[in-house]
Amino acid sequence: MKGVRALALVAVLLSWAVVTYGNARLEVVNPVLLPTPTDVAKVFADSVRDGTLVRHILTSLVRVAEGFGIAAVLAVGLGLLAAMCGPLRLMLEPVIEFVRPIPPLAFLPMFLVWFGLGEASKVAFIAYTTFFPMFVGIAASVLRVDVMLLRAAASLGAQRVDLIRRVVLPAAFPGIIVALRVGFGLALFVIVGAEFMGADAGLGHLIMEGRTFFNPAQIVMGALVLGLLGSLVNALLVAAERRALRWRTAQSA
Repeated sequence: MKGVRALALVAVLLSWAVVTYGNARLEVVNPVLLPTPTDVAKVFADSVRDGTLVRHILTSLVRVAEGFGIAAVLAVGLGLLAAMCGPLRLMLEPVIEFVRPIPPLAFLPMFLVWFGLGEASKVAFIAYTTFFPMFVGIAASVLRVDVMLLRAAASLGAQRVDLIRRVVLPAAFPGIIVALRVGFGLALFVIVGAEFMGADAGLGHLIMEGRTFFNPAQIVMGALVLGLLGSLVNALLVAAERRALRWRTAQSA
């Protein structure tokens, strides 16, 4: 399975190389508009050498971690409460379903007005964007927990806290991890838009700078770095899920 995934990624990279190098030779379109892997590698090496890429990456990661962290805590807490408390779920559901379809970027100017051009607006925007899909996914995962498991644990004398800790969370854990993976992917997606306005550092600023100074290779490099960061964090979350599931299996055995 890993070999198939690696081959798929290699095939995409090779396709990019074939198209861009072929265009550079034939000049079907302006070669500047289709940067080759060599062009991107040169920009990458220059930005690593002068330290700007590391600064942009760390700036974006801090913003993403703060916004995603706030949203994850709220989504897990409210998702558990909403799934286990019918009246609260009935109150939250229409509000969530009304606000959730609104494109987050539509609210970006308002976040800048409310929180200013500093870090607060970017962190709040990321938290707002990632909260809703994580909340819905986590609440749905908890609602799918087998009622027979809860009844069996309750019949053995388990209290409410024990039911949550020993039954609900382990059973819903895979779904919670999936919701967190979706949320983090969205956080990386919207950080670019957040850093387009009022930012002097970050990968979004790096991409915008490439557009301003007409440097497509820099734009592609920024996009590839975002994809790499997302893949790494996704792999860490998947590894955490598998480790927790193995631990749960060992405990039950």
